[in-house]
Amino acid sequence: MSEKLFWIDPYKTELDSKVSVIQDNIVELSQTIFYAQSGGQESDKGTINNIPVIKAEKRDDSIIYTLACKPNFKVGDEVHTIIDWKRRYRLMKLHFAAEVVLELFYKKYKYIQKIGAHISEDKSRIDFEWEENISPLLTEIQNKAQELIDKDLPIQSDFSDKSKGRRFWKIEGFSQVPCGGTHLKRTSEIGKISLKRKNIGKGKERVEIKVK
Repeated sequence: MSEKLFWIDPYKTELDSKVSVIQDNIVELSQTIFYAQSGGQESDKGTINNIPVIKAEKRDDSIIYTLACKPNFKVGDEVHTIIDWKRRYRLMKLHFAAEVVLELFYKKYKYIQKIGAHISEDKSRIDFEWEENISPLLTEIQNKAQELIDKDLPIQSDFSDKSKGRRFWKIEGFSQVPCGGTHLKRTSEIGKISLKRKNIGKGKERVEIKVK
């Protein structure tokens, strides 16, 4: 089992930790700051002992890393992990922007259904089951989201059930939402957001979110 330090301090960019498993060019660490794709948020990019990580994936309670070549270390050795902070921070901003937008849709439209989501370092998206063009709704949602962001509110992240690795984020007076991603400290870090509609098929609407 990997201790997931990206939950404790998502702003940490480097870590020394011990190697617990090696199988060919696949490794597991005792502690990690390297997020693996989950909940639509893409994996971090970075290196372990200067070897690029080409894949990060969750397996039960552990995170497994596939390296670009066989490791230059052995089980029990201490290794140095570095993540691409610029990418991580973009993912954190776009992730939380999407979370705020989604919550505002849920609050305004009780029967709307999310059918997909994805967060990359360029933009995030939310897919809805929705029969009409969603464009007329976006100005109000964007304005309300920006108003919340500009209030510079603290974002609380914690465990709802530590034994099962269940986490949540909370903004006092707004929402508490189950989520295992990496979260910002304050809403103002998101910056300015913009929303755009994209049709992805009959009865389906996509909202794309960008930040600057």
